[in-house]
Amino acid sequence: MESRKIYNRISLIRKEKSISRKELAEKIGVNFQTIGYLEREEYNPSLDLAFRISETFELPIDIIFSTKPFKTISEF
Repeated sequence: MESRKIYNRISLIRKEKSISRKELAEKIGVNFQTIGYLEREEYNPSLDLAFRISETFELPIDIIFSTKPFKTISEF
């Protein structure tokens, strides 16, 4: 079974909260390069990692991750 692409808003949320890639990585226990891979959607997070990111940002998972591309503001 081929894995689905997971879209995310990590970069947007991280910048809104003024958190660097390194800071986020330290908070969730991964290498800072992993954050870059996630933000560029080159890597799908494990369920555990998705929950750690959600808990760190204090946001529901479905605000951060989706199996469909997120709409831009102009699409609303």
